[in-house]
Amino acid sequence: MFTSAGRELFALHADYEDAEPYPLTVKDGEQPPMGGEEEYYRVEKIRFPAGKRAADAPDTLILNPNLTVTGIPEKAYRYQLGSRSAIEWIIRQYQVTTDKASGIVNDPNRWGLEHGNPRYILDLIQKVVTVSVRTVEITEGLPALGSEGTAS
Repeated sequence: MFTSAGRELFALHADYEDAEPYPLTVKDGEQPPMGGEEEYYRVEKIRFPAGKRAADAPDTLILNPNLTVTGIPEKAYRYQLGSRSAIEWIIRQYQVTTDKASGIVNDPNRWGLEHGNPRYILDLIQKVVTVSVRTVEITEGLPALGSEGTAS
């Protein structure tokens, strides 16, 4: 049981970019004009709705004025990378920042644009939710160590 769970977890995490996008509801604004996807999907900073925080395990994230995703299950927040959920890690890392000393701009939107996918960050969130939920399901399905029948 542990061996098969480990294999499944390895495949899930090693190939997270290929995970099925979690079926979140994407509430979007007016569709972008042809060729306007770059600005439409651009994420400056992901945030929780006003007055909410990760501890509230909200099912909603605001990506920009055009895009809000809802339907994030509470279970997705239980998969932790250190002291943060994977979702919180994405929120923190996938924002536009400028290094004060050098003035260098870190814009995670660029990677998606360079690879022909202006909605990369939206897609990534959906995939990370899938990986998070499945990870919690796998790990919570394991018996406690020392229980009968834990071999293999």
